[in-house]
Amino acid sequence: MNIPRTRSALRRRPLLLAVTTLALLAPLTACGGSDAAEGDGKTLRLWHYEQEDGALSKAWDAAIAEFKTTHPDVKVVFERKTFEQIQQNAGMILNSDKAPDVMEYNKGNATTGQLAKQGLLTDLTPLVKEHGWDRKISESASVTARYNDKGEMGGDTWYGIPNYGEFVLTYYNDDLFKKHGVDKPTDFASFEAALAKFKAAGITPLANAGNDHPAGHWLYLLALSEANNTWVDNYQRYLGKVEFHGPEMTYAVDKYQEWLDKGYFDKKDVGLKGSDMVEQFVSQKRPIMVGGNWWFGGLTTDIKNFQWSTAAYPGSERTLGSGGNNWVIPTKAKNKKLAEDFIAITMSDKIQKLIGEEGNVPLAAKPSDITDPKSRQLTEAFAQTQENDGLAFYPDWPVAGYYDTWVAATQNLMNGGKADSVLDELAAPYDKYVATRP
Repeated sequence: MNIPRTRSALRRRPLLLAVTTLALLAPLTACGGSDAAEGDGKTLRLWHYEQEDGALSKAWDAAIAEFKTTHPDVKVVFERKTFEQIQQNAGMILNSDKAPDVMEYNKGNATTGQLAKQGLLTDLTPLVKEHGWDRKISESASVTARYNDKGEMGGDTWYGIPNYGEFVLTYYNDDLFKKHGVDKPTDFASFEAALAKFKAAGITPLANAGNDHPAGHWLYLLALSEANNTWVDNYQRYLGKVEFHGPEMTYAVDKYQEWLDKGYFDKKDVGLKGSDMVEQFVSQKRPIMVGGNWWFGGLTTDIKNFQWSTAAYPGSERTLGSGGNNWVIPTKAKNKKLAEDFIAITMSDKIQKLIGEEGNVPLAAKPSDITDPKSRQLTEAFAQTQENDGLAFYPDWPVAGYYDTWVAATQNLMNGGKADSVLDELAAPYDKYVATRP
């Protein structure tokens, strides 16, 4: 699932710039002037696409500073790219003599998996074993770092190292809970009890948006509450047959329809975008928002007049999410050992703690290490999800173009569509792809 380009998210995402392959192939420039001799252990060429004021960029800046301290004779040539630059041109760049030594690259079969299949990425499995990162990163968080010979995630070979995670969790307006005498949910029964109590007070409890990812996220989350890891692997990794009219997806559409009928969702939200959903929460029109941790940083800035908190969604041990984007080392990198040293620094306790303090989700830090109260809550919720092996990826990942199908299907449901028609709508492109995949 692509992180939405919305008001809050844009603070942390690269600007959408139109660039050409020629711009990427041009001689690199960065702090310190022209490149030193390459391949001699004296130059580290590094690319990433995190926005300058974001939590991850701050962490990577600190990692670069640490690297310079531990490698005083090495010059760091850093290039901040846009997500689109690397996404569109990575294959060409990594197959040329302009490949960096280490770079951030998007996770998934069509990105890291595709380059690994083409032989453009270094096998990092020995490095993982040497440092014990397979013990620091949970099984579910590492799935998008590991690929098989077909370039499909979840294989045995590590081609990337994620340093952070992402997941869907619950945001609560604590003041509204207190004002209306509603107890904070601890399980699904108390969650539904809270929804009912808010509705009885004349408040639509759940923020939502039908013309964007949130409504589809809700539908998948409800299915996950009835699913096990085998179902997730079958759906996401094609390891077995997925029956869309089975108990998992049938429960999801039925429960979603029930909540629509009870007024826990507002049917009028069918045309809203993700930013509208966030505004419902920020403006205190809706006391509960279930959404990605990518909204967290914007909320800390936008919310001025009420107390709020976060927690893992109490209705399911599994939620949408994955390990973050990967640090990869191109096969044609000239200074792989330096790249390995840099990745090791990003996995250090110091940098992992900084990721958490800045409001993102570190993969290898304990919640108790984080001093900021809200950031610690976020890290605790992610830790709980990891303990349950509960990162279940995103509903649109298995099929190219499937995101639009999920949006259309959930809008159909919100507009009164029958459960069977919604399930058929979701099944058609999935079943077609699985039947024809190599």
